[in-house]
Amino acid sequence: MPTVTVAGTAMSYVDANSGADAEGPAVLLLHAFPLHSGMWQPQLDALWSRHRVIAPDLKGFGASDAPDDVASYSMANYADEVASLLSALELDRAVVVGLSMGGYVAFSLLDRHRELVAALVLADTRPGRDSEQVLERRGEQQRKVREEGTVAVIDTLLDALLSEHTREHRPEVVVEARRLMDNPPAGFVGALEAMKTRPDATSRLGSIDVPTLVLVGDHDQLSPPEEAKAMHEQIPGSRFTVLPNAGHLTNLEVSDAFNQALGDFLDEL
Repeated sequence: MPTVTVAGTAMSYVDANSGADAEGPAVLLLHAFPLHSGMWQPQLDALWSRHRVIAPDLKGFGASDAPDDVASYSMANYADEVASLLSALELDRAVVVGLSMGGYVAFSLLDRHRELVAALVLADTRPGRDSEQVLERRGEQQRKVREEGTVAVIDTLLDALLSEHTREHRPEVVVEARRLMDNPPAGFVGALEAMKTRPDATSRLGSIDVPTLVLVGDHDQLSPPEEAKAMHEQIPGSRFTVLPNAGHLTNLEVSDAFNQALGDFLDEL
């Protein structure tokens, strides 16, 4: 994978169909915690023939650098680093697709680099800050990773990220999700800190003025459908789709349905 250095940190990324034959708009895929850009392979396979598709490894994940300084991880820094990547690739605008933590980065990118966002797909994410209970859980996960490594939290995360249907009937997805979670401990700790300290984007939903699609799994425990619907209702002109038999990682659990919804949205831009 190629890399670009932004703010002294090497960021790896996938750049599919970078030639002149892409018919549709460029698409930027922002991955979930604690996975890396490899989670987007089903979407890369579906989109690359018509779109230029960029899928970065956010700092601390995949082949990107994973600094130990927790203070270097924030949604603002992730967004600025992604903006620097697009600048290095000479891309002026892209359709931004963010799933879970990628959605938090998308909100920050929209806030800090509005001119880069041609349209928005918010998948299995939410605009609000964490509850006290979730903040405590994230802090405990940080402690476990520091003391015991990432294996100490991966099994628990898998149960939360994947639906019961996926765990029972799609064992290959469980195996793949676990593989995609094999990331540096510093990335886990840093991303958890970034999520704990992220700003509340709820008040800004009404000012989103780009075409927006909200996607959510019908069994998403972390960003439930009712929260996704409430977010959709506050974003003017947005579209809303619930994907059946899926939890939080809809793009992996029901990739065909996810790709259909995403493809239809892109075709209408």
